[in-house]
Amino acid sequence: MAAALTMACTSDLSGLVRGKGFASSDLEKKLANGIGWTPTNAQITCFDTIAESPYGALGDLVLHPDPETLAQCSLPEERKMAFLLSDITELDGTPWECCTRSILKRTINRFTEVSGLELRTTFEHEFMLPGGPETRGFTLQGFNAAQPFAEALLTALGGAGIAPDSFLREYGPDQYEVTLPPKPALRAADEATALREITRATATAMGLAATFSPLIGPDVVGNGVHIHISLWTPDGKPVTHAPQAQDMLSEPASAFIAGILRHLNAVSALTAPSAVSALRLVPHKWSAAYNNLGAQDREAAIRICPLSAKEADGQARQFNFEFRAADAAASPYLALAALVAAGTIGIEEGLRAAPATQEDISLFGEDELAERGLRRLPDSLPAQLDAFGADSTLQSQFPERLPDIYIAHKTGEWVHLSDMNDAERFAKYRSTY
Repeated sequence: MAAALTMACTSDLSGLVRGKGFASSDLEKKLANGIGWTPTNAQITCFDTIAESPYGALGDLVLHPDPETLAQCSLPEERKMAFLLSDITELDGTPWECCTRSILKRTINRFTEVSGLELRTTFEHEFMLPGGPETRGFTLQGFNAAQPFAEALLTALGGAGIAPDSFLREYGPDQYEVTLPPKPALRAADEATALREITRATATAMGLAATFSPLIGPDVVGNGVHIHISLWTPDGKPVTHAPQAQDMLSEPASAFIAGILRHLNAVSALTAPSAVSALRLVPHKWSAAYNNLGAQDREAAIRICPLSAKEADGQARQFNFEFRAADAAASPYLALAALVAAGTIGIEEGLRAAPATQEDISLFGEDELAERGLRRLPDSLPAQLDAFGADSTLQSQFPERLPDIYIAHKTGEWVHLSDMNDAERFAKYRSTY
């Protein structure tokens, strides 16, 4: 039996999924006509405060659910879950300036116009599932302990047309990881958004509480989101790999990476945007601390992934790079839009990535870092927002008012935490994400 209620959803500026529900029997009507939405909803922070808004009580919008994203999930204890992901439009049907899904579509279209290429991407999600027996990272014991949850999650994801590539017991306490196979960029962001919600719902149905929070304590391994990217021709030919080139990167791939690294301080405001995110982006936490390309380096901002395929065609299709300075406080749509926007700038300007680092660059002095064009990522959310506010080139890739609205939104989140100590902040994000 299907769920009696379905929810039309949007991944908002806070990275949370909000929306409106309706009787599932009305699905066709809602697909045809949409559902009303309110502009100031964009400024509801992750803590349910309302940041400074240019909209006030004025205006109306429409949520238009995408039928291709329909999820009808069977959860444990005979629970059901049904939802669709939506675009937000003005009443005349034009994309709304703060619709994260529409913003991603905009950046994908611009990338294709500039490069003539297409993107395939995927998201790797780390999360914690407290409450089970104590186990060790990457062990069979840990995998087996989580198997009832993993099997229930696999069933639930199937209702959204999502088939994970892998499920593993990660290193951190009660930490797991789900990876998804590469898909066209929009579909990849849809699946990343759905996966988080289905994971939480599956855990709740089993009496557990999954958290994707970037960091739950000062001495605990954090939860990252790793975004893998490869470039393809419209007829399905892989064009990321160039075996004889520097770091085996093709010219467009090198330019794409160089664009991200040049604009990374600003990009991080959209990819790792919580008040605790920067505490994870430090050396020796297996995340990312500098704006570097690394050769199979899990502390690089962008990692060139290894090849296991033996044949040239298989290697070309497998070859990809991984962005590591992201977490689940970000909307998958905004995080990927920021990367695509910066990468498109790199291609448009004909940039070339510096050679991949192969050493611990945290040991470099300031002079050597400067000589190689390397710099630390911003050390706080305000510093990230300042970088985004100062980067007019990256801002130009977004709807005109979006950067100011987003900065006001995240500033409201920061202000809400201003009187809290670190322990209180960790607890707030743990329960929110």
